[in-house]
Amino acid sequence: MAKQLVRDQQGITLRGSAEIVAEFFSYGINSILYQRGIYPPETFTRVQKYGLTLLVTTDPDLKNYLNNVVEQMKEWLYKCTVQRLVVVISSIENGEALERWQFDIECDKAAKDDSAPREKSQKAIQDEIRSVIRQITATVTFLPLLETACAFDLLIYTDKDLAVPEKWEESGPQFIANSEEVRLRSFTTTIHKVNSSVAYKKDSFP
Repeated sequence: MAKQLVRDQQGITLRGSAEIVAEFFSYGINSILYQRGIYPPETFTRVQKYGLTLLVTTDPDLKNYLNNVVEQMKEWLYKCTVQRLVVVISSIENGEALERWQFDIECDKAAKDDSAPREKSQKAIQDEIRSVIRQITATVTFLPLLETACAFDLLIYTDKDLAVPEKWEESGPQFIANSEEVRLRSFTTTIHKVNSSVAYKKDSFP
């Protein structure tokens, strides 16, 4: 009698890929805000994800803001109309950009016309995402201390012809003068690939 082999998962679809990448941004942004001290540590709670203990905000306004961003990102990722997400950390005192966390997004637009799922296991994708999150956590070892109270902005780069949703506004790139850049790991679902890097203001003193 022939054996029947059952696949442990159904492969990666465009919608599934958009969900995975948007979820990564939710945890990634939370990790950056916690690690860089943008919000008080007591406003974060521990959760288990990707085989790691991560910290996510309990601040109602921030949660609501990030949830709205992630839902919008899902739609843009599904339509392959988003190219980059940037977390800019800047001084509240003078508005100067001090750090720029950049996530470049490549989308295989052929997936829009191809309904067949891509072959890549959830585990393999989660392993790659875990490596990126670990790097974000480890950056505190080399990033300069933020010695001033800071705020953050989220910049999202989309296709030029995309209508700007209500409550969003167009913005400048907020580049950092005199900066160093460190490339972080990337991950891919086979439909979306995310390349990560962080740029930071070099210390004024050698």
